[in-house]
Amino acid sequence: MPQYKLLSRKAACNTHGQDSSYFLGWQEYERNPFDPSTNPTGIIQMGLAENQVNLKLQYGQIFASVFIRASMQLSFDLIESWLESHHDAAGLRQDGALVFRELALFQDYHGLPDFKKALADFMGELRGTKVAFEPDKLVLTAGATSANETLMFCLVDPGDAFLLPTPYYPGFDRDLKWRTGAEIVPIHCSSSNGFQITKTALEKAYRHARKRHLSVKGVLITNPSNHLGTTTTHRELDILLDFVIAKNIHLISDEIYSGTTFAVPQFISVMEALKGRNEGDVSDRVHVVYSLSKDLGLPGFRVGAIYSNNSAVVAAATKMSSFALVSSQTQHLLAALLGDKEFTRNYIAENKKRMKRRHDRLVRGFSSVGIECLKSNAGLFCWMDMRHLIRSNTFEGEMELWKKMVYQVGLNISPGSSCHCREPGWFRVCFANMSVATLDLAIRRLGEFVTTGRAWRQH
Repeated sequence: MPQYKLLSRKAACNTHGQDSSYFLGWQEYERNPFDPSTNPTGIIQMGLAENQVNLKLQYGQIFASVFIRASMQLSFDLIESWLESHHDAAGLRQDGALVFRELALFQDYHGLPDFKKALADFMGELRGTKVAFEPDKLVLTAGATSANETLMFCLVDPGDAFLLPTPYYPGFDRDLKWRTGAEIVPIHCSSSNGFQITKTALEKAYRHARKRHLSVKGVLITNPSNHLGTTTTHRELDILLDFVIAKNIHLISDEIYSGTTFAVPQFISVMEALKGRNEGDVSDRVHVVYSLSKDLGLPGFRVGAIYSNNSAVVAAATKMSSFALVSSQTQHLLAALLGDKEFTRNYIAENKKRMKRRHDRLVRGFSSVGIECLKSNAGLFCWMDMRHLIRSNTFEGEMELWKKMVYQVGLNISPGSSCHCREPGWFRVCFANMSVATLDLAIRRLGEFVTTGRAWRQH
């Protein structure tokens, strides 16, 4: 009997999305990963939105290996420096006394109060203290993946739909749909206005969902945008808020890149956009998702959160969070780190400077070989325009170019079709997960591919 016959229908279904070119590119990279010493012709990973550079280091300090694992985050030296001067936090001590026993035994799904307060304050700092977050409205989750799925469980029944602007993160097909049974209906945005969200596109997506007999329960956006690397404008946020009020639905703002805004215009949280309007009409249907995976570069710590003014959502999500808790040890350590206001302010400012330098290096390098990127001001990636390099203005032409990029050029980038972009020829390229030397090599490889004419040749 085939093994899949022994599985449940949910486990055996193919709606996980792992056959997407977004994930297939990762698989090809894992088969042939670039290494400057052992595999200099291998594939360079430019499809991973992480804040790190690949450097092998030696550490003697206790607990440092928890942070490193053969890679170093773009601003990891700032965190390492803090750890070296705060041995109590890393050594499971508080005021010099060992707290191992308390942390080993404690596991309330409401989370450690000190950590929730520190996280809420940090979220406010990232938004320039223009809005404040209340710890009792936070629900801790094991990363943003868990936070988004938990909100789906809270807000939709199987077969209900959420609207998402394109391009959107391919993992949402897994995170939002796979276990919940929710449906995603794209809000198709256009390069003609920089892929900004419009009322027309929202209404068109809503009508399309209704034609499919789907009950639309809300809109989910990423702000700053993954894949565009742009912040949502105040005008777009007002359009979204007016839309969810008119339709009596929810708005989820995934703001996990909020601390990566490195140029104007500045990041505007949906919570800031709520100020100045009659919040009672909509504030209980607006929810924020956050994590420390991108801004602090700690995806392995699995720290995420839901923030909501809706007490029923907070209560339901808190109960559901028992399936995806953040360890007490992690909360203890990060409560101390985030609670150090001088450190967090310096970190935010310095990290943004480093992000801008890396972003500008990529954009200048690609422009020098004839490839432009959408003007962006945030995120760990750029939205690269390669429409002039595809042999035909079709998704078949896009996939042909993507395969050349992976197998001939040795760059894993994410094709627009994998994130439901309607216009062939756009690609997401990440720049913060590698060293400067590797980034420069990627630019040289792409330049050679274009200038030698290989872009237009058959396999």
